[in-house]
Amino acid sequence: MNTIKPIALHQSRGIDRIIEGVATSDGAGVKLTRVLTGKVHHRLDPFLMLDAFGSDNPDDYIAGFPDHPHRGFETITYMLSGRMRHRDNAGHEGLLKHGDVQWMTAGRGIIHSEIPEQKDGVMEGFQLWLNLPAKRKMAEPWYRDIASQEIPEYVTTENVTVRVIAGTSNGVAGAVTREDTEPMYLDIHLPAGASFSTALPVSNNAFIYVYRGAVRVGDTLVESHRMGILSNTMKADGVTLTATKDARLLLIAGKPLNEPIVQYGPFVMNTQDEIHQAMDDFRNGRFI
Repeated sequence: MNTIKPIALHQSRGIDRIIEGVATSDGAGVKLTRVLTGKVHHRLDPFLMLDAFGSDNPDDYIAGFPDHPHRGFETITYMLSGRMRHRDNAGHEGLLKHGDVQWMTAGRGIIHSEIPEQKDGVMEGFQLWLNLPAKRKMAEPWYRDIASQEIPEYVTTENVTVRVIAGTSNGVAGAVTREDTEPMYLDIHLPAGASFSTALPVSNNAFIYVYRGAVRVGDTLVESHRMGILSNTMKADGVTLTATKDARLLLIAGKPLNEPIVQYGPFVMNTQDEIHQAMDDFRNGRFI
């Protein structure tokens, strides 16, 4: 693994707002924290939702997420630890393990399940929902399992480790690219006192989610289990983070679609009529 010196920024973005996630449950009673909700859909376009889950109590996760539908967006599941089995009605099946990613395009409609394959131990990870543009909402469903060893990583001169799940950071291309939404998805591990910088397109919305330790962005401290929405400053060409203690965080950014967002549960379309059609298609077995 090569050591990389991050680019020098002219100006870093700051923190616009800090959000504490909401404890909830989903699926068959899986306990999780909903970090990104509908309240900030438009501010963080093209991202729709971010859930963080993590527990060593099997009662919090063992029932998993039985068969449920999706239409109109993509789901990105990143497992930090644990084992989760995916099956869908398009014939895809895969087992997500420590460090793996599952990238699924629901498109015109898919029904899938996500069930733990462990009876004890820690299960921890994230699921991110990424919107699809209107022209691709009815695309054919697509699925890819990305093993941990397939995710590009680099280390900086300050011993910061960066996993590049999507997009490009400091010249390192990630495992996935998307033309319309240009997602960047980084998992960043910073030793105490270390700093890290990466470029971000001025037009793209971005946020961080700190899941270990704490980091400072400019004068603002973002502590563990908090999301920091990065400011959209025209003169800023990226972001610089400094760890006040050993820290791990997600840095997620993307190009806004600037299209209407109409959501009803697991369906995300552009109009109310399209939502009604999705519900009708699901009830009448027209998903796949």
